[in-house]
Amino acid sequence: MLQNHLLPFLFRLLGRCSLPTLHRFGGWGGLLACRLSGSMRRRIAANLALCLGRPPTPAEVRSNARETGRMMLELPFVWQRPLEEVMQHVFEVEGMEHVEAMRAEGSAMIALTPHMGCFEIASLYLGRSMPLTILYRPPKQTSVEPILRAGRERGQLSLATADLAGVRQIIKGLRQGISTGLLPDQAPGKGEGVWLPFFGKPAYTMTLAARLSEVKNTRVLLFWGERVIGHGWRLHILAPQSPIEGTLEERAAAINREIEALIRRCPAQYLWAYNRYKVPAGATPPPSTPQ
Repeated sequence: MLQNHLLPFLFRLLGRCSLPTLHRFGGWGGLLACRLSGSMRRRIAANLALCLGRPPTPAEVRSNARETGRMMLELPFVWQRPLEEVMQHVFEVEGMEHVEAMRAEGSAMIALTPHMGCFEIASLYLGRSMPLTILYRPPKQTSVEPILRAGRERGQLSLATADLAGVRQIIKGLRQGISTGLLPDQAPGKGEGVWLPFFGKPAYTMTLAARLSEVKNTRVLLFWGERVIGHGWRLHILAPQSPIEGTLEERAAAINREIEALIRRCPAQYLWAYNRYKVPAGATPPPSTPQ
């Protein structure tokens, strides 16, 4: 009960802090968490090594821990401050021509934003000027959901729950020209994914993004909000390097490769502490995973 009241209070309190302050304390907090948690430290090192192709240095592990802390602590600012104030901290946008071309041809967009940099910024930026439906999972702490919804449902942005009804809502919207956004590197539940390589290691990969790419008159674009400490974010918008085509599994594999290429641009700002390679409850492990 205390936790249900404490989390909203902390969000409101942190939301009053300036972005430089949150980035500063987030960096310290992430570093402290990494030093106190051996499991976090080992996971960052192991996952980062897959991307780098070599063991990361202690400095690289610490850098990622700091970025993870900043990712968490900037959320109250993004969700609690007025939208226009938040958008003033998006000081550069690279690749907006891809969105403009998509809109000119009358296509709906599938915006893929991995757990990298500030992944909340892309949807809020786009939702100022176009209808956009975001897929989300309700948080385990029910007291946080009103904060999450209020922070995200602004402008022309709406939410759809990550269930069958939400997927149907998104597909219907795409057919009507309403764009959508989702986190393509989120580990799905049993029956919602397939085992595919992600930096050379089998990862249970969602098929939803691939399925949405099959909807007629849609285009896949990739987004990430690069964090510039103390200042804000540089929003990057990229077209896929290769076509997203083929069978459902081939499309999902192609999306994984695109996400890998995006992460290699700035490995330090990816959420390596996330357990991307977990085996979902009830799912059959990949052949390389010990039974």
